[in-house]
Amino acid sequence: MQLINHESMKDLRIIYMGTPDFAVPSLEILIENGFNVVAAITAPDKPKGRGQKVAISPVKDCAVKHNIPVLQPTNLKSPEFINELRSYNASLQIVVAFRMLPEAVWNMPEIGTFNLHASLLPQYRGAAPINWAIINGEKETGVTTFFLKHEIDTGKIIFQEREPIREDDTVGDLYARLMQKGAKLVLKTVQAIQRGDYPQMDQNEDQELKSAPKIFRETCQINWNQPTDKIYNFIRGLSPYPAAWTEINGKNLKLYLVKKLAMNNELKALSPGDYASDGKKYLHFHTQDGGIDVKELQIEGKRKMDIEEFLRGNKV
Repeated sequence: MQLINHESMKDLRIIYMGTPDFAVPSLEILIENGFNVVAAITAPDKPKGRGQKVAISPVKDCAVKHNIPVLQPTNLKSPEFINELRSYNASLQIVVAFRMLPEAVWNMPEIGTFNLHASLLPQYRGAAPINWAIINGEKETGVTTFFLKHEIDTGKIIFQEREPIREDDTVGDLYARLMQKGAKLVLKTVQAIQRGDYPQMDQNEDQELKSAPKIFRETCQINWNQPTDKIYNFIRGLSPYPAAWTEINGKNLKLYLVKKLAMNNELKALSPGDYASDGKKYLHFHTQDGGIDVKELQIEGKRKMDIEEFLRGNKV
């Protein structure tokens, strides 16, 4: 148990750090439960889309709606930002889907800084835990709150909640469930900290650890010389973003929704990576031991569409 001045627990001054939509429910649940969020830290505004209109982050949008001051530093180590952050006199900082923090930032509050991570730590430390859990065919994952320290995703665990991974889950499906489950865990963690009664458990590293490194477009190309199950998990684990891709008629083709096919006579006549189609209703790719039936896809230069719409406009 962490021993902190009990008076500081009753009047928690919280600074919240996050950027994408994943971080919004956690901020909202704190506000709804009356916690004193004194400032929000998020990414700078940036041009987005074809029109290059300046877009604000989902966390900034939420904070502004609730009249919470917003800081958008480009350099987390700059003396100006450090001084401004210190002026809020926060007793606790919470990080959900934000970038790495320098020690001068995470070590500033009296109680510390805790992070919400979308895995059951110590498994899947890194930038893309939801993707890699599905890509690796896991049946279960979860969310973890833990205190930050020097090494990434290695601090003392406060709480964890488990979440099953369904056979047909995409990253989008699992992301949505973990976003809500994570918000409830953030609230549980802050309530425990406010009471001054919360665990701090060392991460168990006496096991084989799987990592979750950042995913790049170049590594999202499908290798059809693999078993069907492995390719199926790979496609699910990258859908809807950044999306697994292959080539067809010299163009990139992103696959979003697929089903597995057992080996049949049509597929036996093909080599891995070859495809068959009736030109109307189906597109099947041959794998090492079966096939992939494409249901939703996007060809280069076009929008996402279902297979029948795609085949009406494209000859394969």
